[in-house]
Amino acid sequence: MPSLLFTLLLLGHMVYAQYPQGKVVFDHLYSASLENKGGENPTRRVTIYLPAGYEKGKQRYPVIYYLHGFTWSDSMMIARTHFDKVLDKAIATSKIRPVIVVMPDHHTLYRGSYITNSSFTGKWADFTGIDLVNFIDKKYRTIPEWESRGISGHSMGGQGAIKMGMLFPDVFSSVYSLSPATLAIVEDIGIKSNAFKRVQEIKSREELITGWNEFLPNTLVAMGRTYSPNPNKPPFYADLPYRYEKDSLIVEDEVLKLWNKNSVIGMVDDHVEDLKKLRALKLDWGRNEEFTHIPVSCKIFSQMLENRGVAHYAEEYIGSHSNKLWTDDGRALNEMLPFFDTYLKFK
Repeated sequence: MPSLLFTLLLLGHMVYAQYPQGKVVFDHLYSASLENKGGENPTRRVTIYLPAGYEKGKQRYPVIYYLHGFTWSDSMMIARTHFDKVLDKAIATSKIRPVIVVMPDHHTLYRGSYITNSSFTGKWADFTGIDLVNFIDKKYRTIPEWESRGISGHSMGGQGAIKMGMLFPDVFSSVYSLSPATLAIVEDIGIKSNAFKRVQEIKSREELITGWNEFLPNTLVAMGRTYSPNPNKPPFYADLPYRYEKDSLIVEDEVLKLWNKNSVIGMVDDHVEDLKKLRALKLDWGRNEEFTHIPVSCKIFSQMLENRGVAHYAEEYIGSHSNKLWTDDGRALNEMLPFFDTYLKFK
């Protein structure tokens, strides 16, 4: 069995190695937008994929900005997901023309920024839509035009990509959102979620962020530190919209308003015209999604867009939260990258 596994791994490596290989660069930038009171480092790592041939020529390329999911990081997109190998194959098989892909690090002390401007954790939307884009355009051979910039992401990053399209429609022209999370405060992150009660039982950051057992409570705390911070409320310095006194549920109406205001669905009506500026917008999600709020909120969001005359694509496919993203039959290779090949300007 070990020899068979080694053979399969070797064959997989050989399949990828047959394609011209792009170069992965790990860079850093300091962002004044990320100066904050919450202890986050305003100097951020950013992982950049440069297509094969970049170093030998003078050609300029369009850019896809990719936002990773909660608990992940930019470097994990290479080490775990092998996004660079997917890009090599996509370019070699004409799924997309040569392109630069930029993956900023949105991993925070509580494992996710939610790509939102916060008075406590920093202005993560401005970091992405202003500071990062300016840094990349100055340092790399991009096509520094709206038509040549797209943004995508998965889960937390998927909702972040939509937010960036709303907030910076003159910076990003095309948006593709993979299984966007937390578009609305419903289902397993809504009023009936046991995770709100569990947060009150957890007494330290270490207990909250270690492993996967407290994933949903961790999610809620990260959102709270972003949307409704409370510097006078240790240990997490955040207010949550729902809390318990013994077994009685208490709704914090003012906090809930802040969460709804910062959710994608809560932002729609203020950004209808911004969404209409986009050349293209697509979201998709798996039929067998583990997080119950995602299919529900995706359908609500799509219906809201349709009702307001915002052109977009929305698709449910057979898959879970992440099992059909990076495979040969997955969404990145066969849907997301061809989408950007269609809608980005390459020359």
